[in-house]
Amino acid sequence: MADALIVDRGRPGIAVLQLNRPKQLNAINEVMRDELARFFAEIAVDTSVNVVVLTGAGRGFCAGIDVRNFGPQTIDASAPAIERMRFQQAMAALPQAIRAMPQPVVAAVNGPCVGAGLALCLGADIRICSTAATFGNAAILLGLSGAEMGMSYHLPRIVGTSVAADWMLTGRTVGADEADRRGLVSEIVEPERLTERALEIAASIADLSPLGVQLTKRALQTNTDAAGLSAAMELENRNQVLSHATDEAAQRRQKWSRD
Repeated sequence: MADALIVDRGRPGIAVLQLNRPKQLNAINEVMRDELARFFAEIAVDTSVNVVVLTGAGRGFCAGIDVRNFGPQTIDASAPAIERMRFQQAMAALPQAIRAMPQPVVAAVNGPCVGAGLALCLGADIRICSTAATFGNAAILLGLSGAEMGMSYHLPRIVGTSVAADWMLTGRTVGADEADRRGLVSEIVEPERLTERALEIAASIADLSPLGVQLTKRALQTNTDAAGLSAAMELENRNQVLSHATDEAAQRRQKWSRD
């Protein structure tokens, strides 16, 4: 059986994670879910990795949960509520793990990005997509809540409450152009250029001070929910003092002044 994930660490400071069930449009089954959880936990403590690129094999990014063949741990509506809750929590832990990683994550969305796939994408720090990408929150079309796996938290903060409500309450498919216009992604590129562009962005981040990058990621996350400007600036001030005192920062300032 082929691995559900392909990990490429061949570039300095960059780990490329490719979801690898292309025949199923990279729908998440039990094996992939568990491999993703292990990968995120391992990379989070790997100081040789400064940035992660997340993408999908074949023509899809991730079509959500594989409801046809998830695996032995499949939970149906007749299961006890506590078992269904455990299943939901295990799935919801994936985008939470992406957000919790100290390294920035660049999502390169190459095709359909639906349900759990959209949740993974939203957990990333930077999202770019190809012109072939589509996005959707399909749970509501199945009689379920459209608010799952962090989507009701992440999506309104990215595209605004009204747009998030439109997408989550209708379950409609959103094309690349609309995703770009609404701010879900920062860039659209042609399909053949997507991986290259994602690696360019990753390399530009990997070349910077890891501490400065990681403090910036945390400040962006924390200050999105800051009580006010004063609280946000307090965190910024502390982070800047911490990063300023490092040897690497001193070396970079010296190089900058010479150049």
